[in-house]
Amino acid sequence: MGSCNEENLPAVGEVEQPFKIFVGYDVREDLAFEVCRHSILKRSSIPVEIIPIKQADLRTNGVYWRERGQLESTEFSFSRFLTPYLANYEGWAMFVDCDFLYLADIKELRDLIDNKFAVMCVHHDYTPKETTKMDGAVQTVYPRKNWSSMVLYNCGHPKNKLLTPETVNTQTGAFLHRFQWLEDDEIGSVPFVWNFLEGHNNSVEGDLTTLPKAIHYTRGGPWFEAWKNCEFADLWLKEMEEYQKEAVKKSAE
Repeated sequence: MGSCNEENLPAVGEVEQPFKIFVGYDVREDLAFEVCRHSILKRSSIPVEIIPIKQADLRTNGVYWRERGQLESTEFSFSRFLTPYLANYEGWAMFVDCDFLYLADIKELRDLIDNKFAVMCVHHDYTPKETTKMDGAVQTVYPRKNWSSMVLYNCGHPKNKLLTPETVNTQTGAFLHRFQWLEDDEIGSVPFVWNFLEGHNNSVEGDLTTLPKAIHYTRGGPWFEAWKNCEFADLWLKEMEEYQKEAVKKSAE
């Protein structure tokens, strides 16, 4: 895989533009969003701008009008695909579900960017064993499942200009979640450790290439009672405590 091309880097003396990270937001998972955000900011060595994708705001602004389907487990099941539009079809931006915990510097992920691709993501081969997830939502099975849960978008790529509000509000789940607006060779690959599926992916002792850099609590995380004892729950709870302590400190200032 090619590394981050020079045209993505600021010229000498130029102020580095923040890397835009759009995070799927669900009112039931506000705490998950805050902890995900905290985990990114705490470890990032580059400027980042974290923007929640809130369905209520998108509806108010007339950008999102799709009726919620029975199989949509979160408020951002489809609004996630507005990422290139929300980034004004400029540069690279990332979308990520809110149920992620970052353990590494986001710069490492950004540096994997290769301009020849329209999108880059982890190419999971994943069939969930559970029939429900999170707080009882139906667990669906489909090709390229979880590919769309963390995506680096080349927002200026001509193909991504197809992701207009009209397309996102009217196209099928298969078209969007399977990246059917793209050819296979336009979908770059990212190491699985950047979307390490709790309960599915495994770390191999002594093999540093299998250590998670971002844990994805795709079945449900410790913010849900049913998943409070899931794998890596301790890491998420520790991050949550740090976030809450800092939030209390800020509110007292």
